[in-house]
Parts: sequence; structure tokens; C-alpha cells
Amino acid sequence: MRKEYEVKDPVVDRVIRKFTDRSNLGFEKYGQSLHHERTTGMKDLVGYLNDIQEELMDAVLYIQAAREELQDLSEESLIQEFNDEEAI
Repeated sequence: MRKEYEVKDPVVDRVIRKFTDRSNLGFEKYGQSLHHERTTGMKDLVGYLNDIQEELMDAVLYIQAAREELQDLSEESLIQEFNDEEAI
């Protein structure tokens, strides 16, 4: 099922493409769509709420790791800047 949409914002277009790619990857991995999973009762509301909670917990961990990476990059940049000034 392929639908075409007119998207004026390239940022929105990239997000739509990522959703599509992720959906296709999930289908390849699990062999079914979320629609099928829901309509056949393979997962109930509690199951979806558990999935959401786990994904959000993962997101918090990714945010923390990204913050630490940004901090490391900032410190490295300051060190490099200091070393460059010392070389002058």
C-alpha cells in the first residue's frame, strides 16, 4: 500500500521517510504490521503501554549518553583551543 503525499517542509519529509523505513524494518523483523498485531489481539493495551514505557526509558538513556558525548566534545574542543593558543 503506497500513498503519495505532498510535503512542503523537507524536515517533515525526512521524518515521514524515517517512519516508513522503521515500519518496513519492523515488518521484516516480526513478519507482521502493528495493525495486524492489534486487530488480531496479539497485543493488548497493557502490552502497548509496556512497550511505550520501555521505549521512553531507552530514550532517557540515549539523551544522557548524548549529553555526556556533547560534554566530552566540548571539553576536547577547549583543550584543543588551549593547546593551539600555547603553540603561538
